[in-house]
Amino acid sequence: MFVRLSLALLAALATTTACGDDGGAGPDAGVAPDLSVEAAGPFAVGTATVTLVDAARSRTLPTQLWYPADAGAAAAAATGFGVAEFEAEPNRTAYADLLAAADPSCATRTAHAARDAAPAAGRFPLIAVSHCHQCTRFSTATVAERLASHGYLVIAVDHVGNTLWDQLAGGGLPLDTTTLDLRVGDVERAIDAVMSLDPAIPRPIAQLFDGSTVGVMGHSFGAVTAGKVAQTDARIDAALALAAPMENPLLPGVTVASIAHPLGFVLAVEDNSITELGNNLIRGNFDKATAGAWKAEVADAGHWSVSDLVGVTSGFAPGCGAGTRQTDGQPFTYLDAATGRGITAAYATAFFDAYLKAEPGALAYLDAARPSPTVTVVRK
Repeated sequence: MFVRLSLALLAALATTTACGDDGGAGPDAGVAPDLSVEAAGPFAVGTATVTLVDAARSRTLPTQLWYPADAGAAAAAATGFGVAEFEAEPNRTAYADLLAAADPSCATRTAHAARDAAPAAGRFPLIAVSHCHQCTRFSTATVAERLASHGYLVIAVDHVGNTLWDQLAGGGLPLDTTTLDLRVGDVERAIDAVMSLDPAIPRPIAQLFDGSTVGVMGHSFGAVTAGKVAQTDARIDAALALAAPMENPLLPGVTVASIAHPLGFVLAVEDNSITELGNNLIRGNFDKATAGAWKAEVADAGHWSVSDLVGVTSGFAPGCGAGTRQTDGQPFTYLDAATGRGITAAYATAFFDAYLKAEPGALAYLDAARPSPTVTVVRK
């Protein structure tokens, strides 16, 4: 969980973090938004669990892949499987128990993918995903499934030492720059594994990668991680941050103006984990981007509205059910959890389609506030 910035620090920053200019580029003339991003794409989705070893850093990383699967996997993907089955025991039972105790309208319970399915024919861009603080590699599985169905190979690692399982065990790494650097190394190891045809990844799946096109995405602490990977790794072509600024004073190390790739930001308006001043940092990140940028602000969304883990623990609760607005302190009801994940999946797909595949309809979608007025967008 991305910890709340200290009030003193935020107060000091309040005068230096201007809001983004919402006068950005409008829709391209004559190009209709590609609404297909709002639903599953043409491919069935396969998923596989592997273990990557990084001997140089003494790291062993449980890893999840989502990918375009052969049409024969469509029925199995539609039926799916229980999300707890991403894990082996004892974590499987632990997660199942958390789901059983949670509000059934919050967290995702079914993964819509076919395990170990035969891959589709073709070559596709790679998206590397970094999860939130004390989360899991399947924290944004809904987004990963949508991307895979639209023709992406998606890879996410557990940032071991900084996962939900570490939190439940009463330990875990702190949210600091040392952990940030560890997480950056994990993401780079995942990209290396695909590019090098690491034997840990089934070769037919690794060979789906087109060999050159790479995006990175992260939620919360993962957003900072994605930003630093985009800044330091020349292989990255575009980066998307969910519900946190890439550049921020709590976790120094990212300079948005130094990132030579298009950047995207999804901002949860009622994010009481980072508060309005944290959201203003996101707006400031958008302003500072120099290689093209896009931002969506989602009304009534909380920090966990983008995540499949929303409501699984009390720390992941803001984003489902009743809450208190961080903007004015009034009681309200968060955006429906499935709707929040759906908005995130649609815009993530459009962002990467626009900037990795150069699809005009996807770029037009980034300028289409859907649904309006829940979502407001700006692009430059």
